[in-house]
Amino acid sequence: MQLQTIYEARETLKGVALHTPLTRNNNLSEEFSAQVYLKREDLQPVRSYKLRGAYNKIASLSDADRNRGVVCASAGNHAQGVAYACRKLNIPAVIFMPQTTPSQKVKQVRLFGKDKVEVVLIGDTFDDASGMARQYCEENQMTFIHPFDDELVIAGQGTVALEILADAKAPIDYLFVPIGGGGLAAGICTVFGELSPETRIIGVEPQGALSMQTSIQNGENTTLQEIDKFVDGAAVKRVGDLPFEICKSRLHEVVPVPEGLVCSTMLRLYNEEAMVVEPAGALTIAALEVYAPALKGKNVVCVVSGSNNDITRMEEIKERSLLYEGLKHYFVVNFPQRAGALREFLDNTLTPTDDITYFQYVKKHSRETGAVVIAIEVKEKEHFELVEKKMLRNGYTFVYLNNKQSLFSLLAL
Repeated sequence: MQLQTIYEARETLKGVALHTPLTRNNNLSEEFSAQVYLKREDLQPVRSYKLRGAYNKIASLSDADRNRGVVCASAGNHAQGVAYACRKLNIPAVIFMPQTTPSQKVKQVRLFGKDKVEVVLIGDTFDDASGMARQYCEENQMTFIHPFDDELVIAGQGTVALEILADAKAPIDYLFVPIGGGGLAAGICTVFGELSPETRIIGVEPQGALSMQTSIQNGENTTLQEIDKFVDGAAVKRVGDLPFEICKSRLHEVVPVPEGLVCSTMLRLYNEEAMVVEPAGALTIAALEVYAPALKGKNVVCVVSGSNNDITRMEEIKERSLLYEGLKHYFVVNFPQRAGALREFLDNTLTPTDDITYFQYVKKHSRETGAVVIAIEVKEKEHFELVEKKMLRNGYTFVYLNNKQSLFSLLAL
């Protein structure tokens, strides 16, 4: 891919995509003893960088292709970019989205596209929706706007890198970029490979969807069989072929980030910075914790890719964060079936700062004991060991569920 294509995309996007700010974050800089800057793509009109690639591609279409309309598949942000572009350019679009897409993102697509967009919810993953979108596209002779495996889309995303270099006041040592399908990473690698080759580009993927890392390790683009869909903006089973070819030799490393750490980062950004980001938007900042020893004294940039988070997911986000931080624990406990058993458990097991947040007890009259599913939330991670020791010391038999995924998944999330 040629750098000139990205310069041309920058001209196309003038007056459409914002030149988003590159801002120093004082809290992160102090924590990691580095100069940490955030590239705020969450401030775009569609609240993600995806507008850049979608508009650049759609604006290149011939009049005949525009009249026939376009089709795309997306977990949310690319769909919003396509919808925004199509309304602005007066082009009809059919947008396929997984049924698991947060409702906030679906509503935003319809809001941006108005009468130019038809939304089709189908399948459980981006890959499911993409297959149906391609079939529809062929049957109706429309143009498919790929979210990441397209040179003009990658060029649009690459304009993020041009802006970073224009705004940076000193050479950048580390640049953290989120990876879903790989389009943003490919565009950034192309720019920095030419204009700032000394910068280390660190790709960041959710631990449950390591499609780029797996592909690089295998030496070929590899389709994952199963993924965790929680980080919906970056959860794909297979990265794009073109992004893979660009990234495999230009990314310095791909870092996996646990979904629980992503949730903790989202909550921290909200509480400390008044920033609302989606899971994929928090990936790069979460990765700082994983990469911390190498950052001391360095100039670091994190791309905050989007802020399309559905508020109805906040309970799940809090839950995942507490579990990751070791502050919430699920058990099945055998309780004596008599009055006062729960009070005894509270007195004998919990400290004043511990809390029971889930309790399910099915009484069976023919037995002396009954199974109780219980969740205990502790104030400090170290309190958990004390609670467990007290349960053993007081003769309670129990099964710890957090590390038993087949059972735990039925209860907690």
